[in-house]
Amino acid sequence: MDEPNEKNTPVIPEGDRKLQDLITELKAHKGENHLIVLQEFPDPDAIASGFAHQVICRAFNIRSTLVYCGRISHQQNIALVKLLGIEMMKYDTSIDLMSFDGAVFLDNQGTTVGPVSAALEERKIPTLIIIDHHEPQEGLKPVFKDVRPKIGATASIYAQYLKNGIIEIKTSDKTHVMMATALTHGIITDTNGFVYAHKEDFQAAEFLAEYRDADILAQIMNQSRSKQTMKVIHKALGSRKIVESFSISGVGYLRADDRDAIPQAADFLLTEENVHTAIVYGIVSGDNWDESVVGSMRTNRITIDPDQFIKEVFGRDASGQYFGGGKMSAGGFHIPLGFLSGGDDPDYQENKWAVFNEQILQKIYLKIGAKAQKDKKETRE
Repeated sequence: MDEPNEKNTPVIPEGDRKLQDLITELKAHKGENHLIVLQEFPDPDAIASGFAHQVICRAFNIRSTLVYCGRISHQQNIALVKLLGIEMMKYDTSIDLMSFDGAVFLDNQGTTVGPVSAALEERKIPTLIIIDHHEPQEGLKPVFKDVRPKIGATASIYAQYLKNGIIEIKTSDKTHVMMATALTHGIITDTNGFVYAHKEDFQAAEFLAEYRDADILAQIMNQSRSKQTMKVIHKALGSRKIVESFSISGVGYLRADDRDAIPQAADFLLTEENVHTAIVYGIVSGDNWDESVVGSMRTNRITIDPDQFIKEVFGRDASGQYFGGGKMSAGGFHIPLGFLSGGDDPDYQENKWAVFNEQILQKIYLKIGAKAQKDKKETRE
């Protein structure tokens, strides 16, 4: 088992108390069982950060379980989990949450995790730790919080913890090599291949380079798009509306298993000439899934803040939680349909989609100052 690096005091940059506070918090919970909560559809940054936290927990004699609510459907995410042997549990109501002493939220702040957060609160399971790189969100009140929106990936924060000695990382330890490989992949994907990387992200990748397995990393990153993903991208291209250099596309109904095609379609639409922002959305449905409008936003315009944009366009739910948010260059939204969920009749589904599609378009048009163009023939290329 790994051992915390307790040779004297861990080497911490002057003025940086976060690592010391985290070590203190972990030591205080020795022997406990923690639930590590990831987003409904965890991306590589979340999965890698969860894996790293799990490895660190073992060194402090803390048991931990990674949990998520939705699906792991992106081809690279499936490869990441399988090739690195990362164990994750899909949440359902049969899980005994009372067996956990505390909860840890990584790469999120409790607003994108589905029903897990509410279930933990109902059972009075305390929130111990939040570590994230998105804009600060309201709601959870953890004992320890490290939220850094000016860093490109949560994986970079964990690489910094490792570099500064939270545990001793060794190239001879296969688990450490897998952890470093996962963290590297998380940084690459969340910074769009370092295009949006900050100094800390480059420093993190440099540190991890000594430990990661380049061959496995290449295998993870070289996964082909599925046929279904290509179909969604094709549909996004065909239905897109280009207004004020925004490419906006509704792709209709998708299975929950294909939800990750939405951000891939947004990435693709952003590559079109004279487009600086892409928004793709659809109604996601499936077995054991609450029907919802799910969307992704991508932008390369520095003056557009996806977090602010999405919050202003879609607002909050009845409990006061925003329907979405984001970070530099990317964001997402998830709007449960509630009472209007369900219905298999094709005509009913078509009518329901038409209403939601029009409502979303109106809200986006109003935000970008293009409402007057709604009644005109929008540009399609």
